[in-house]
Amino acid sequence: MTSPLTTSTAPSPAVRWTPRLWGTLLVLCAAMFLDALDVSMVGVALPSIGSDLHLSTSTLQWVVSGYILGYGGLLLLGGRTADLLGRRQVFLVALAVFALASLLGGLVDSGPLLIASRFIKGLSAAFTAPAGLSIITTTFPEGPLRNRALSIYTTCAATGYSLGLVFSGLLTEASWRFTMLLPAPVALIALFVGMKLLPRSERERGHGGYDVPGAVLGTASMLLLVFTVVQAPEAGWASARTILSFVAVAVMLIVFVLVERRSPSPLVRLGVLRAGSQVRAQLGALTFVGSYTGFQFLVTLYMQQVLGWSAMHTALAFLPAGALVALSATKVGTVIDRFGTGRLIVLGFAMMTAGYALFLRIDLDPVYASVILPTMLLVGAGFALSYPSLNVQATNGVDEHEQGMVSGLLNTSVQVGGAIFLAVVTAVVTAHAPEKATPQAVLDSYRPGLVVVTIVAVVGLLLSLSGLRRSRPAHSVVVARSTVKEADADRVPVRD
Repeated sequence: MTSPLTTSTAPSPAVRWTPRLWGTLLVLCAAMFLDALDVSMVGVALPSIGSDLHLSTSTLQWVVSGYILGYGGLLLLGGRTADLLGRRQVFLVALAVFALASLLGGLVDSGPLLIASRFIKGLSAAFTAPAGLSIITTTFPEGPLRNRALSIYTTCAATGYSLGLVFSGLLTEASWRFTMLLPAPVALIALFVGMKLLPRSERERGHGGYDVPGAVLGTASMLLLVFTVVQAPEAGWASARTILSFVAVAVMLIVFVLVERRSPSPLVRLGVLRAGSQVRAQLGALTFVGSYTGFQFLVTLYMQQVLGWSAMHTALAFLPAGALVALSATKVGTVIDRFGTGRLIVLGFAMMTAGYALFLRIDLDPVYASVILPTMLLVGAGFALSYPSLNVQATNGVDEHEQGMVSGLLNTSVQVGGAIFLAVVTAVVTAHAPEKATPQAVLDSYRPGLVVVTIVAVVGLLLSLSGLRRSRPAHSVVVARSTVKEADADRVPVRD
């Protein structure tokens, strides 16, 4: 693979971080920023979309769910496709599709077409996300360089998720269509710059053919799982349709595992999950994003439906968390080098758990400075520490030709975690919905959901603590299949 980092001697820091390398990273960050932005930005615009297109509530939810379905359902396929067909090619084609779907979403005048455009955007994101992450992990050698790049990359995702609320509040004041159109020009700019800067990668050779049965089973099971979880609150968790769907998912996953164990070129090499650090990274991402997604959903409802805040006021309340994440982008990599991923994941989960627990104190007249602001700062700090560390932990020690697969697994954990726990929180709140919707009764119905969010974060904290107890003495970094020759002085201990 051709890389801007390739050299025959130990490069100096100035050579390693060239303008071309920064440009490559910024292109990848732009795509991840847009993926996250698109998830959060549409939420505030939903009432305007429903009014303009005359959509029912059940139809309107698919404007959000359509994106999640395409994104979460195809991530495993997207990650492996990047390994087999070339990361650069897959990333650029998917980014072009994302831009076109954004244009379509802003111009349509019917609900079904809007939902279709959202599904296509989610589908394209399912290819850009793992391809972009694997480009980073194969361009930057394991150690300080990769840690810094991943910290910037992942904090761009967190920033996009937070700032999406702010942008949506501003743009919806003019027209909801601007929330759909905004990603298009940014994606096109990133596409043209990426064609010039992204390093070329060879297709994987000698992979023993394509795992068509695994691709079909993996994609179908993920699509059905996300669809079932999204629909469960409406259909009923105990309904025959929901139960049968979960049984079908379980059967398909069992068959998928059997197929992958026998395939010469599996969609997911199951052996990669034998590493305890890999399993903890995947489960950590699932609980981490799952708890935050449920938290953001409940806080948005609380601020708008109970306190009567405007969409902009609500968005600005989340701004301290997003700003804290953005400001930490270039610094977290250095902290990871010093303390290791395991400790930072534990600290991040502890901060987020404390923030969620503090938010249980909300009432009908909250004091912003003593409850909401400290919660946002704790959650923002936890996000800044844990999310980049989870990405580093998942991709460290993985061979170059499997980076796309691992990236797809990690992003699948993120999306499935968000979908599952959001549905669970929604079901808990719905079960406690009052007959007479007084502000106090509505607030009381939200508290069980906040308790669930806090419990999920505690589970993630306990999982991450188990990694510290089992950690081994630090060992030197070995750059796996890298074209870069690092000086011994550049090798730092890797801590899990």
